[in-house]
Amino acid sequence: MRVLLVVNLKSGRGDAGLYDYVRDLGEAGAEVTMRFLGLGGSLDHLVRDASEYDRVVAAGGDGTVSALCYALAGSGIPIMIYPAGTANLFALNMRIPLDPARLAQMTLHGTTRDIDLGELTYGPEETRTGFIVAAGAGFDASIMEAADRLKHALGPVAYLVGALQNLAPTVSRFTLTIDGETVQSEGIAALVMNVARVQFDLSLAPASDPSDGVFEVVIVRTRNVPELIPTVWSAFLERFVQTPGGTVGLEVHTGRDIHVAAEPALPLQYDGEVLAATTPLRARVLPGATRLLVP
Repeated sequence: MRVLLVVNLKSGRGDAGLYDYVRDLGEAGAEVTMRFLGLGGSLDHLVRDASEYDRVVAAGGDGTVSALCYALAGSGIPIMIYPAGTANLFALNMRIPLDPARLAQMTLHGTTRDIDLGELTYGPEETRTGFIVAAGAGFDASIMEAADRLKHALGPVAYLVGALQNLAPTVSRFTLTIDGETVQSEGIAALVMNVARVQFDLSLAPASDPSDGVFEVVIVRTRNVPELIPTVWSAFLERFVQTPGGTVGLEVHTGRDIHVAAEPALPLQYDGEVLAATTPLRARVLPGATRLLVP
């Protein structure tokens, strides 16, 4: 088996288990080629010959995973996630293990599942990129920006610190166009979600399935961080019991092609990557575009 391993040198706080993972693959007879993001080369160049490999592994965080999946969208090449980022939300949602030995076994013997990919369009030049967890506008982007400089020191706790640094987020009026239908709403964030769970394993969209061909559009309707406490508590309870009426403080819609405008305009993020742009945004589903190795 030939394995192409793409490692993002900037993800997370480093991963000492990566050597064990590569060793286990080698001991099983796999031929491993390692290439590194962060040394000046583009991802497209790193995966230029991906079709010549049996597996392509993304070693990094959610941004690394989504970028690689978008670069190989529709190729049918099995992609393996090696969670080496700070939050690793897609791995969390897919219950992908963190242990290098189990990850090696999954790379060699895991089954494949076709997963939806999101395509995000933003900015005056209509820049496009892929996302696999969520794209968002508002409070979530502010948290990501504040947490970015703390992630190497604090790990996932950096997101909590980022939230506490922004106790009075901007409240905007949202105009959503979902599969041609217009919806008006108000809140501190709008998230287009491909999966159910976010940081700290909280479920914001319990019905979300990354293989169902649709997104959940979640509006966080609170007006400040203290008002978020019931929402977080309700999402926490979703792990153990079905709460009547869903999660408090959240408005959820479903669609395949979503436009989000906000007044005032809000900052943007996707899969933990903060963009130098503000709303509006467009997100559309690329159904089954990624062939993923799963437990």
